[in-house]
Amino acid sequence: MKQALLRGWRRRCPNCGQGRLFSGYLKVADHCDICGEAFHHHRADDGPAYLTILLVGHLIAVMIHVLYARFHLDPATMAVTLSVACVGLSLYLLPHIKGAFVALQWSRRMHGFGEGADRNGA
Repeated sequence: MKQALLRGWRRRCPNCGQGRLFSGYLKVADHCDICGEAFHHHRADDGPAYLTILLVGHLIAVMIHVLYARFHLDPATMAVTLSVACVGLSLYLLPHIKGAFVALQWSRRMHGFGEGADRNGA
């Protein structure tokens, strides 16, 4: 499972680690171009978005405290800086977390993954 999660985090096929997991920014490919593993079974839904919001919210809250308590920044400067940080961090984390969600489902053979195929050691 650990290997599949790392491959999913890198947005690669959890089976072979070579093929692309996504056909777009967040659109999961129907299958791996290298090994042919089907991905259409995934049910990531809103899970990656919720986890992204949770992580980014906690990181931004710490940054608010540090920036205000230590550096005494102007509120407008903090708002602009933290807004950019929030959007940038969210855009970076969301596809990585979604890849890990799909890889987790693949490794646990959830939602139809693994039906009709024997993946030894997966």
